Amino acid sequence: MHELSIIANLFEIMEDKAREKKAKRIVSVKLKVGALAGVVPELLKSSFDMYKKGTIAEEASLDIETIPLRVRCRDCGKETTTDEDFVLQCGSCSSANIETLEGMDMFLEKMELEI
Repeated sequence: MHELSIIANLFEIMEDKAREKKAKRIVSVKLKVGALAGVVPELLKSSFDMYKKGTIAEEASLDIETIPLRVRCRDCGKETTTDEDFVLQCGSCSSANIETLEGMDMFLEKMELEI
């Protein structure tokens, strides 16, 4: 379960930013997670809930937005989006000669602080 180590790294970033802003607490956190980012959103949430105990984010909520896979076909030039895992082909012409544009990353979108 590498989600716990991801959350541990996320907390380092969040706590650093909260200290910079002299925040009393972290109220909410929003993550964007690509459909092919290699993590399970439910495990991220449970890891977040376990990790936040006794921290500045103890009462924080976590919102996770899943970003679909978006690809551009090198053959027909069309961009297509899919929510399906591991469908690595053009949604228009079915070519496997694609370039991934979005849906493989994970990032901290927003963090709400109480100052």
